[in-house]
Amino acid sequence: MRLDVTAAGGPAEGLALAVAAERRGLDRISMSETSYNPFLQLARAADRTESIELATGVAIAFARTPMTLAYEAWGLHEASGGRAVIGLGSQVKTHIERRFGMPWDRPAARMREYIAAVRAIWHSWQTGERLAFRGEFYRHTVMTPVFAPDRIPQGTPPILLAGVGPLMTEAAGAMADGFLSHPFTTTDYLRGTVLPRLRAARGKAEAEQAPWTARPFEVVGHVLTATGRTEHEYTENRRQVRERIAFYASTPAYRAVLETHGWGELHDRLHPMSVRGRWQEMGELIDDEVFAAFAVAGEPAEVAREIRRRYAGLVDRLCVSGPDGADQEPLLDVLAELRALDQG
Repeated sequence: MRLDVTAAGGPAEGLALAVAAERRGLDRISMSETSYNPFLQLARAADRTESIELATGVAIAFARTPMTLAYEAWGLHEASGGRAVIGLGSQVKTHIERRFGMPWDRPAARMREYIAAVRAIWHSWQTGERLAFRGEFYRHTVMTPVFAPDRIPQGTPPILLAGVGPLMTEAAGAMADGFLSHPFTTTDYLRGTVLPRLRAARGKAEAEQAPWTARPFEVVGHVLTATGRTEHEYTENRRQVRERIAFYASTPAYRAVLETHGWGELHDRLHPMSVRGRWQEMGELIDDEVFAAFAVAGEPAEVAREIRRRYAGLVDRLCVSGPDGADQEPLLDVLAELRALDQG
């Protein structure tokens, strides 16, 4: 099982973690699009690292056009010597329309076309062939030589897609090079709901000999962790992870995960609180049973053993993350313990 880490915090923390993660022999670092642009953060990391893969985890697809995304991804892939991995997510309707000011309509169908459009643009750049993409949502038909970046010898970067609901999960299996499990995903939901849909959609794409299926498909698990070097750190990190779980649980699009465990009523209590901005109070509604389903807490060695018990044989690679602003060294200790368990 390959091991990845997700950076938390700002650009300085992300850069430091990228350097430390490569030094520790990790396979990939991902940076999310929350308060900062992940492509800019990863471009900085490309200058300070040599071998670790650099992933957006995730970049918000619908916040930009396929052409905008294609340029950003190409620049990162070129700057890193072919180490970019493009993780995409849809976000939710409220953020796309009201924060980014972009259209939201049939997101799963739009995402399928979005990925196809990005690949068409990249193909034009790699081969020099005329760009002629015409779809229902996007149209890209102009690419003169002055606007086409140089060909990349390592080839185009892989596209991984995040999803929670059935339609986006099927879109990932049908169109992407891999699936990014959302942090708000339990192993029960992953095993019973997500993986069967992924396999069915991927199998259909392979049967139809879709050209992108020549690249191996990977499933990336994502687990929230709370650890620390001191009791104070551990307690604070647990509190922050509890609040993050509450934030996810308040989101209508993620209610199905709770319903898998019979916790749908928890969403009904949390969502009105989120509308009123009662974020700290929301965390108090996450009891130990719910916490344990979505996160792993304890000392690094203890956390590593539990993660391996849950995820070994279930996913191809695992991404581990902690709270924003937390000391990242204990998180790297967890991954080192996981590596030792796999090798032992």
